[in-house]
Amino acid sequence: MNIKTDALEIIHNPAESRFEIWIEGNLSKLDYVEDENSISMTHVGVHPDHRGQGVAGKLTEAAFEYARKKSLRAIPVCPYVITFLRRNPQYVELTKPK
Repeated sequence: MNIKTDALEIIHNPAESRFEIWIEGNLSKLDYVEDENSISMTHVGVHPDHRGQGVAGKLTEAAFEYARKKSLRAIPVCPYVITFLRRNPQYVELTKPK
């Protein structure tokens, strides 16, 4: 399956503390822990059928943009999020203490 990442709908599910993408009934997600000052991005999980097609990147980008919008310090915990940050230095300033 070839996924068009621009067409993916990212759902913010604060009740579950995660960002979600559903593709053909399969969940891919970024889990986080948020407090009044920060958001710790703890895990990115992409359904095996959808890996390697940019789904994790879309979820991670959404989480960083959420941090920016809410003026939260972003704390990358998940190894994927750390790698994403290295490839997308425009988000590094969000990781610095406020």
